[in-house]
Amino acid sequence: MRIKPLGDRVVLRMLEAEEKTKGGIVLPGTAKEKPQEAEVVAVGPGGMIDGKEIVMQVKVGDKVLTSKYSGTEVKIDGQEYTIVKQSDILAIVE
Repeated sequence: MRIKPLGDRVVLRMLEAEEKTKGGIVLPGTAKEKPQEAEVVAVGPGGMIDGKEIVMQVKVGDKVLTSKYSGTEVKIDGQEYTIVKQSDILAIVE
């Protein structure tokens, strides 16, 4: 099944959070923070939204940083995705 976002929405696959601190301490599952780095899986068309022209600035395959608790989490075919508005994406990681 494919996901095709509408408007200025972007589908992300969240990348795994670090399981160790820089000092080498292994973190239990409850201590891990929600990951903020993700890979773009699908991008909506943009266009006129609420009377404003929205130009999509991300593309499939980009690695991005998102707001910490943004978006809606969905599970499709056993894979978890997060759907966010483009404005919830803070930066593209190069």
